[in-house]
Amino acid sequence: MADPHRKRPPLQVVREGNPGKRPVQPGVRLPPAELAEPRWLDTFPAVRNKELQALNRRAREVARREWRRVVPVLRHTAGLAEVDAHLLMDYCVCVARIDQCERSLSAHGLLLLGERGWQKNGATTIVSQYRAQLKTYIRELGLSPSARAGMTPPDGGDDGEDPFD
Repeated sequence: MADPHRKRPPLQVVREGNPGKRPVQPGVRLPPAELAEPRWLDTFPAVRNKELQALNRRAREVARREWRRVVPVLRHTAGLAEVDAHLLMDYCVCVARIDQCERSLSAHGLLLLGERGWQKNGATTIVSQYRAQLKTYIRELGLSPSARAGMTPPDGGDDGEDPFD
């Protein structure tokens, strides 16, 4: 059983709620940084196989689009520090891999005929694992309405700009 007198970390209080309305001490504040977009060619390299080349090209484009979509919003709502770059990159790779899996499932179906008859397409397992990881990233980055509920802008106030414009 958990010790009722032990203080919960600030992010846990925000996640689980604060029914007593006691003030929550903010966590560590890191200096904001301008994050450079990763070289997606390093993550999704060019290859000789034409089919894989097209898959990697599309994955680069999906990751690039997602990076350019979320970074401006997160810069405003959560404040981005240099240490967040790898988390954001992993988030974008996860989105691109989910896109790859969904396209594979659409092209080849949920079931494939194998040596022993009909079998589940392996992409279903892979996409399930990526979706579980994506859920974690969304919660960590505050990209869902419930995750944003307890967040405050990095400077503690609102500058009047809408981050979703």
